[in-house]
Amino acid sequence: MSAQAAQQAPAPGAESGEMPAILRIRLSKKVDCEKQCPEWECLQPSQFDKVWVVGELEEGRVSEPSLQMLTPGLELARKLYTSLEAVLIGGDREALEKAAREMIYHGAERVHIIHSEALREYMAEVYARVLAAYAHKHRPDVMLFPATMRGRELAPYVANTLRAGITADCIRFDVDEKTGDVDMIRPPFAAIMLAYIKTPTRRPQIGTARPNVFPKPPRDETREGELVWARAEDYGVPRPRSRVLRVEKIEKKEIPIEKAEVIVSGGKGVGTHEGFQMLEKLAELLGGVVGGSRKAVDMGLVPYERQVGQTGKTVRARLYIAVGISGAAQHTVGIRECGTVVAINKDPEAPIFQHADYGVVADWKEVVTELIRILETGEEV
Repeated sequence: MSAQAAQQAPAPGAESGEMPAILRIRLSKKVDCEKQCPEWECLQPSQFDKVWVVGELEEGRVSEPSLQMLTPGLELARKLYTSLEAVLIGGDREALEKAAREMIYHGAERVHIIHSEALREYMAEVYARVLAAYAHKHRPDVMLFPATMRGRELAPYVANTLRAGITADCIRFDVDEKTGDVDMIRPPFAAIMLAYIKTPTRRPQIGTARPNVFPKPPRDETREGELVWARAEDYGVPRPRSRVLRVEKIEKKEIPIEKAEVIVSGGKGVGTHEGFQMLEKLAELLGGVVGGSRKAVDMGLVPYERQVGQTGKTVRARLYIAVGISGAAQHTVGIRECGTVVAINKDPEAPIFQHADYGVVADWKEVVTELIRILETGEEV
């Protein structure tokens, strides 16, 4: 239910048509424009409504991280007594429509599709300026972006253009019932606590979350929703200041670590390239991939794209084996969504054991060697 609609109809769960307190707070929220920058347009928070998830296309299809962001979007829309909408931008009309239908199947009530032939090639500045102009007209209360490479470009550009607040790499979103503001919850750099960040005076409230932090909502092909088509030219398509000369796709044989069901991850304790070759062998036998901690990446033992943790990837593996990883908070924040975590470390006091379902206190090389032998021989344990 939108804020406007709620003024004429009872909100869900409200008795005798009484407006929910959080909605009443949102509709009456005002800020002192004199205290804000005089160069900024003065807009009251109560003039904004709806939760938007900005989606993106990947090889002509809506990306997994885009669908995952619908999960916190649905939760925020429910708590704010408003509706969840999605936004897509691009030049391939057919692909955009299919992506929009997919977002509706996963929970969006309405999808705004901003299209133009001029948007067939992704250019950060062009996309961001068109998206910002569209958002300025329609005034969403909240905008959520997946923290993909593209999302990390677009979100801050849009926030800066709209003079709005932005919080990156959130792991949770909530609503402050006293103010109606969204709490953007993220781990600070030390990752030993959670920071609750809000934007009390400016709208939209913008946040990003990494891929795999949230699951996708259930898919339901019977869901119906509205498609709103918009010409990008109506919002001013700027002339790009650069152009794409060539696109080369680098084929990779291994499964991306963020999509792997099984991950064997090594840390500083593994120590050598030879050690990581053993982990590669174990991962191959288990049908998984190799990952690493920040220290392993810094030592050149594993490429950055396989780094797990706060400054790397968040993973949702069914089985995660941490080998020679101490378990600093920066690493464990990236594995909190894993199914089963097994830790192998010779230090019984290693923090990783506090986050593991199973722990082995032993020399990692002996354990991995034995695991490889058992898997190769098919010996029953």
